[in-house]
Amino acid sequence: MNPHPPHHEPDAPRDLVGIGIGPFNLSLAALAQPLTALDAVFYEQRPAFGWHPGLLIDGATIQVPFLADLVTLADPTSHWSFLNYLKTRERLFPFYFAERFHIQRAEYDAYCRWVAENLPGLHFHHQVDAVRFNPERDVFEVDFTQLDTDGEAEALGRTYTKNIVLGIGTEPHVPEPLKPLVETPGVPVVHATDYLAHRQTLLAADHITVVGSGQSGAEVFLDLLRNRPTGHEGLHWLGRTEAFAPMEYSKLGLEHFTPDYTRYFHALSESVRDRLGTTQWQLHRGIDADTIAAIHDELYRRTLHGGWPDAVLTPGVHVRTAGRIATTKIELHLEHIQQGTRSRLTTDAVVLATGHRERPLDRILAGLDPYLRRDSRERPRVDEHFRLALDPSVTGADCHVYVQNAERHTHGVGTPDLGLAAWRSATILNTVTGKDAYPLPTRTAFTTFGLEHRPQIPPARQAPTLTPLLEGR
Repeated sequence: MNPHPPHHEPDAPRDLVGIGIGPFNLSLAALAQPLTALDAVFYEQRPAFGWHPGLLIDGATIQVPFLADLVTLADPTSHWSFLNYLKTRERLFPFYFAERFHIQRAEYDAYCRWVAENLPGLHFHHQVDAVRFNPERDVFEVDFTQLDTDGEAEALGRTYTKNIVLGIGTEPHVPEPLKPLVETPGVPVVHATDYLAHRQTLLAADHITVVGSGQSGAEVFLDLLRNRPTGHEGLHWLGRTEAFAPMEYSKLGLEHFTPDYTRYFHALSESVRDRLGTTQWQLHRGIDADTIAAIHDELYRRTLHGGWPDAVLTPGVHVRTAGRIATTKIELHLEHIQQGTRSRLTTDAVVLATGHRERPLDRILAGLDPYLRRDSRERPRVDEHFRLALDPSVTGADCHVYVQNAERHTHGVGTPDLGLAAWRSATILNTVTGKDAYPLPTRTAFTTFGLEHRPQIPPARQAPTLTPLLEGR
């Protein structure tokens, strides 16, 4: 590897190119920065870092402890830790007295922006257009367009690399029945990702419907409820799940978000992995218990002087179709999954808290398609080191493509979890460098998830033997 990466020659292959700068590739960049022998660069088409800005609702917290920052679970001494961010802002003592284990979404976003604004090697306003393998040079070619402040093409560029890490993130998911509404101008149907940008317009509507029974739906419903007049709330909350259920947050349940479970899941057969993916929704699609309690408290408060709030909460409902009535109303055709009954709901605005899906890799990897190895459902295969399975003509040249948050089908429920970000980044860096740059634990869970291997029991630390002092010495 190049021992002096700052003096990079334009045609010399880099060690690593990251595509996309969300939390996961930002974690990778932060952990890569101290590895001075590693020549790494990261590209992002957006003008700056931003983490779901439309969902930074006042008071909303992330669902993982603050220790699940970009680096701590791989390197607690890192300059880029959340605690060091607080120190640089002279907020360490206030945070200490606040006794908060789960920080607000807005604070996590501010922390990530601090890292992105101070970390070298990040190139915003750079749109990656194509990735190809050059068999003559045994390197990947990465073509990009440098954008100006208006997002227009300013210059074209190309870089070469031995390793690529895709961190292109997720995109809002809109169910098929509702896509025509979203795509029609002037109709107040927005995805929760854009909630804050449309919040005032939504609050002005006579009746609002929230679709989606996960954390985002609960946070949006709670925010709307708190800002509607008592007795005239005009809210309806729909969800497909059988209940507005709490997220699994027991101590042993959380061990599904450990490297131990990730390795276990990866070793399962494809059919078993796919079946598990449909049964573990409550591990990541449930609602934080505090949010549920806050919703109930707010609803209860509105009954203190008699009467019930004008708010309807209905789980177990599927939106079959949707359409407009005139130009100001929306009609949702509903079906209750358990009852088998159908009805119609007329509303003035809809918020779709219907989640996100992994952004397809096909566009960015079109040039590598002949080299990709896929599973029975045409999804890319991903090995235990988060590398795409490629033709030996590519991997034999020691060229690899890694993915971040695009491998749920192979690595399980922890894939999008912030708590595994630092561990995955460290795993990738250890593999790229061929060194134990970040020593990782051999065991991370009390639960033993399979029968094939006995869990490793790390040796207990031995207390040092003290030499007794003799009287008079």
